[in-house]
Amino acid sequence: MRISADSGVGVYVVAHTAPVAWATRRRHPLSSSKTSVTPTEEHALAAPVIESRMGPIRQTYKGTTEFPPMAKAYTELSQVVRETGLLVRARRFYALVGTVLALGFGGAITGFVLLGDSWFQLLIAAALGILFTQVAFLAHEAAHKQIFSSGKANDRLALWLAAGVVGMSLSWWTSKHTRHHANPNRVGKDPDIEIDTISFIEVDAAKARGLQRWITQRQGWAFFPLLTLEGANLHFIGLRHLLSKEPVKGRWTELGLIALRFAVFVAPVFVFLPLGMAFAFVGVQLAVFGLYMGASFAPNHKGMAVIAPDAKLDFFSKQVRTSRNITGGWWATWLMGGLNYQIEHHLFPNMPRPHLSKARAIVKEHSQTLNVPYVETTLFESYGIVIRYLNQVGLAARDPFECPMTSAAARA
Repeated sequence: MRISADSGVGVYVVAHTAPVAWATRRRHPLSSSKTSVTPTEEHALAAPVIESRMGPIRQTYKGTTEFPPMAKAYTELSQVVRETGLLVRARRFYALVGTVLALGFGGAITGFVLLGDSWFQLLIAAALGILFTQVAFLAHEAAHKQIFSSGKANDRLALWLAAGVVGMSLSWWTSKHTRHHANPNRVGKDPDIEIDTISFIEVDAAKARGLQRWITQRQGWAFFPLLTLEGANLHFIGLRHLLSKEPVKGRWTELGLIALRFAVFVAPVFVFLPLGMAFAFVGVQLAVFGLYMGASFAPNHKGMAVIAPDAKLDFFSKQVRTSRNITGGWWATWLMGGLNYQIEHHLFPNMPRPHLSKARAIVKEHSQTLNVPYVETTLFESYGIVIRYLNQVGLAARDPFECPMTSAAARA
């Protein structure tokens, strides 16, 4: 496992000194020759002090002094990637993926009909949870213009897959995801690290009270169990967005597709199965969908450097330093819909899935040339990092004056 100094589990509670070097003179962006570097030592940028049950929490983040901007770092890399042809569409690959998923849905529907009134239907529900997640991966790629050359064709496909098959609001997701790509792990700008049930930075954990504080204290261990509720949460948030008073482009189209999806995928479950079994079927499908989605997105940024709100980073540094790749090759690519190459995906969001592995070698060498850490771990190692990171963030919500004997007696 290769972990950089800024990719560890620790959250930056106390400012620390870390040597950082960056290129000041280069020959070729991918040259293996030694790069002239100028080392520097700076401190993390301090953010607000928040009063918690443990006393003041001084939250610090990575800033411009630790991650100094590098001119033309991305321009040089982008030129090499384009000349290599890695941004060309991969229609045959996506046709194959679409065919496999269509066969998968056909098999699930056939199994549903043949099993009838049987608790083995929960296996079909779990299979549908997996299939819907794989379709969500395709919708994600279409939204990023990875599949077709035409932007409109990609948009139409993304809409049908997201709203019509998965049942999620594409307009809500696109807004959220666009902000994430623009500023990954940046405080106040990345919606993926904003407080929800889980706190991703200490200043948010310190504010937790009541039931939320109890969850925050244990949030690392609770994270994956809570993901079983994420599927239902994604549907709810999307509907809330579409039914809100704020202007939403294509509101009625999305609502119509979601209603059609309900009639095709959900209503038959309640028509052909007993009521209790039908609710169990939908519950299992949503739980598998939420867990699979969350387990695919969580390893990519959680536990990586958190960027200060006013830091001025160049595009290359910002994307590479906040992202983590998952090793495993082709099986990880199929399992995670290409999200295992998170660094390459953030640098080139419109790059087709099968080209990401080829881009990895180019990006990794370029990162080494510029002395920018390129982080990769196995899937299970990344889960360990996420759990430890969230548990350490959750320390900010704990009461240091709580008596262990009293706590044990209360739990008895």
